[in-house]
Amino acid sequence: MNILHLSDLHFGTRHWDGNNQILLDKINSYPADLVINTGDSTTDGLESEFQDAGAFLKGITCENIISIIGNHDKRNMRTNEYYKKYIDHDEVILPSRPKLTTKKDLYLKPDISKTKNYFTDHNYIKLITVDNMTLLVVCIDSNVLYQDEGFVEEEILRNISEQIGRIKYDKSMMLIHHSILVGDVTPLLNPLTLTTFIREHKIEDVFCGHTHLFDLRKSTDLCFNSSFTQYMVGSLSSRNRVADYNMFLYLQGWGTSALQIHLIKIFLDDDVMSFAEELIYEENHCCLTV
Repeated sequence: MNILHLSDLHFGTRHWDGNNQILLDKINSYPADLVINTGDSTTDGLESEFQDAGAFLKGITCENIISIIGNHDKRNMRTNEYYKKYIDHDEVILPSRPKLTTKKDLYLKPDISKTKNYFTDHNYIKLITVDNMTLLVVCIDSNVLYQDEGFVEEEILRNISEQIGRIKYDKSMMLIHHSILVGDVTPLLNPLTLTTFIREHKIEDVFCGHTHLFDLRKSTDLCFNSSFTQYMVGSLSSRNRVADYNMFLYLQGWGTSALQIHLIKIFLDDDVMSFAEELIYEENHCCLTV
């Protein structure tokens, strides 16, 4: 399976500096079986930004595209409506015991929000099949409304676990906006909750974004003899990072012993967009220079 990993598109006048068509042509030049987008498709959660981000994602020709939500996407109380309208229409997973939830602003107050949907989290389970392999994609919302730090609601993870127990699949991965293994100024506040969930379901690969930095690392739990690899990619085209941190990842042969990881850097010089591709990892040769 070939996977293309995007993150932090940040559509909006304060961030987005990309040429849509040139970037789409480059993305579509890779024979991806799955494209994943790990959040922050917008900058301020405005409807116009969601509309632009949705149109861009629809321009990707890959048959399987999965997006999750980011902290910047949750800067608007109407995020849940805009996200469903322009990016993802699937039904979210709800907690079966709402009174036990502890996540801040998980539910909006109906008397002040005047929205159609008062639940603010977007958690999904998705199944795709490529070359007779069934892949379970666990999409986790680590974001809190109006807040940059991350937090995952345990009651929702409990419901996700129940659903996973009823599904047959060959391999699994998790998509989450905040990093589980790498801290930053606005980190995930309960990472151990996620590492326990990952271990219980034998998830081997986690994809994230948020920091606008590239990082690739493997975590091994010596007590429980379990491990997972985390892929953290930089922004797609943002003006608030140095040029070589605008990027995306292409994983060729994911799930096989022939895995190769390619880092595609995006350079912006006024209105000119260019690319530089590096092979940074081969399964049989470990990490290469970046």
